[in-house]
Amino acid sequence: MSYQISVIIEKDEDGYYAYSPQLEGCQSQGDTLEEVKRNIQEAIELYLSTLSEVEKHNLLNREIVTMSIEVNVA
Repeated sequence: MSYQISVIIEKDEDGYYAYSPQLEGCQSQGDTLEEVKRNIQEAIELYLSTLSEVEKHNLLNREIVTMSIEVNVA
């Protein structure tokens, strides 16, 4: 079965860091964007494989909204 999982990826001085706000503690890192995407996908698959169907349903039916907001700073 396939699921849509929200993932946040941040770039810092050491590379890339990714995590899923839906799956507490599910995170990964990589030197490149492609590497971190592969790594977080693997981490999510492993994370989900440890959950019961009820746990998966509860976690994966949360609505997560991400957006950019323009703000004015004086």
